[in-house]
Amino acid sequence: MAATQIFYFQEEDATVPMVRWLDELHSKVRQKCLARLERLEAMGHELRRPEADYLRDDIYELRASRQGVHCRMYYLFYGTAAIIVSHGLIKEREVPPREIDLAIRRKGQFEASPKRHAYRPKG
Repeated sequence: MAATQIFYFQEEDATVPMVRWLDELHSKVRQKCLARLERLEAMGHELRRPEADYLRDDIYELRASRQGVHCRMYYLFYGTAAIIVSHGLIKEREVPPREIDLAIRRKGQFEASPKRHAYRPKG
């Protein structure tokens, strides 16, 4: 078992933004993102640049690129045993602050009700 487990943020209506976003990606880009998520799960707090970086307010960025497509996935640590992935996006030039703000809002929702907002991806 991994030292940390990955969970995706789940909305009140049971939708999971990360699953929806991954489903929209080209298969090879999706595979690259999933591989990066597996590496995050395996390494947890030890994963560093260029694969991951701290942004602000306890929000981190996971980076994956394939053939000029630069993906960013926003996550937070919940204690020492769980990682909550808020959402992902295709990066243009820079990440809009509203995307980090969205991850911060989801962090607050998750912390208020972890069981309601945690979705464990299969595989």
